[in-house]
Amino acid sequence: MSADIYVWPEPIRIGEVGRFTPEAPLRRRLAADEAARTRIAKALDLLSLDGLEAELALSAWFDGLQIDGVWRAAITQTCGVTLEAFSTDLNGSFRVRLVPPGSAHAVIETDEEIVIDLEVDDPPDVLEGDLVDLGGYVIEHLALEVDPFPRKPDAVFEPPLPTAEISPFAALRDWKPGGES
Repeated sequence: MSADIYVWPEPIRIGEVGRFTPEAPLRRRLAADEAARTRIAKALDLLSLDGLEAELALSAWFDGLQIDGVWRAAITQTCGVTLEAFSTDLNGSFRVRLVPPGSAHAVIETDEEIVIDLEVDDPPDVLEGDLVDLGGYVIEHLALEVDPFPRKPDAVFEPPLPTAEISPFAALRDWKPGGES
């Protein structure tokens, strides 16, 4: 999915969230219409996206904002074994923190070795301006859950039975020099 293309724009400005807290957040319910679902399905290489909904809670976080989201989706993919279409229901939740450019709370990039601790929250995303695309964050987390090698639940791969000896010399066995049979 290209970062330049907004396939499901749901913008909000950081300033609209400043007075909301995690205990009393600004709530947003998003539901992608058919046109948006078609664009998202194309961007994620799905046969179709039959439904996508999200419940978001937005609150102030230092000089930025925090998004706590829960989403549900119904997708249709092509089975990599049988090449048949099949549907899957996906769901997930996420927490994202965002800060404006130049924030004191942004991660300072260094040349030091990066240590990844899976128990610690991700560092905040640094925005390019004061506009946040809520739909983009929902799509990003949906994309992380889509199986890149989809397989229908009952699909079983059965290799074809060999019909002849597989050898580079198998064709020479029946060949006789001088065209004699």
